[in-house]
Amino acid sequence: MPDPRFFQPRGPFTLQAIAAACGAELGPGVDAARVIHDVAPLDEAGPEHLSFLDNPRYVPQFTATRAGACIVHPKQASAAPPGVALLLSMAPYRAYGLAARHFHPPADVVQQAGTHPTAVVDPTASLGAGCCIGPLVVVGAGVEIGAHSQIAAGCVIGAGVVLGADCRVHPQVTISHALIGSQVTIFPGARIGQDGFGFAPDPRGHVSIPQLGRVIIGDDVEIGANATIDRGAGSDTVIGSGCRLDNQVHLAHNVVLGRGCILTGQIGVSGSTRFGDFVVVGGQAGFAGHLSVGTGARIAAKSGIIGDVPAGGSYGGYPAVPVRDWHRQTVTLKQLSKKKGLPDG
Repeated sequence: MPDPRFFQPRGPFTLQAIAAACGAELGPGVDAARVIHDVAPLDEAGPEHLSFLDNPRYVPQFTATRAGACIVHPKQASAAPPGVALLLSMAPYRAYGLAARHFHPPADVVQQAGTHPTAVVDPTASLGAGCCIGPLVVVGAGVEIGAHSQIAAGCVIGAGVVLGADCRVHPQVTISHALIGSQVTIFPGARIGQDGFGFAPDPRGHVSIPQLGRVIIGDDVEIGANATIDRGAGSDTVIGSGCRLDNQVHLAHNVVLGRGCILTGQIGVSGSTRFGDFVVVGGQAGFAGHLSVGTGARIAAKSGIIGDVPAGGSYGGYPAVPVRDWHRQTVTLKQLSKKKGLPDG
């Protein structure tokens, strides 16, 4: 359950209000006026809590839960124990996320209003109404920050950077050479807009190439802790609206992500590789440069991508191949090892 030292829920809310917030329907016989105080996992929830069931492997926990209310798919409703009020949804996990945000909206990253006295803000910078600038923040010349954005302690916002409205920039982030949309969240330690890794090899001494592009980030993007996003070498590095980047993701210069892409931890994408919309990539995958990854493609964790991936393709392995081929190779290799008398593992 959320630790009250760190998470103070809003509410309590009635089931009617919760259902309206998350787009669920109240199950048969549910008392719409029943009050719920917070959210909790199935195995920890009590009568005052809301929980959810999405993954069938947790049905045993669902049948034994003490939760006061639970969000479930209609097909799973019959497994509910007596006394649990059901909120029915075709997408229980999404509905739970909306309900949890109703109890726990995004926390402020700056606790005081206005600009902290230790912050250094260039007089040519423009701060929108309701902006909060934390301790030891540096805001450079010509910066534009939209209304109600929050810049937490120790951040550096370089000259000319633009941030839209309602952004949350967590502590120790540095941003340069970037134009960033609204409702963007950047988690601690991220580095955005630094030089890309571009140089001309030469035995007399490598020649670094000036990186003259920008980073363009759309609306409703989340960038994880210690992620690094290089600015373009000439054309821009682009992150489409709705993308989610996990911690320690690295995007090299000129990388382009379409809308709604999901990149999990420790992924590296080499320069000038382009993703379509809604690409999903598992952790520690690596991409060679100048590739095309089509819309809706899915890449397994730890894959090495050295060629283009078609739209809708599912690839895995190193080097990556279509998932069916990867599984076939794995089975064949295991069978060969047994014929040779090699031990498993």
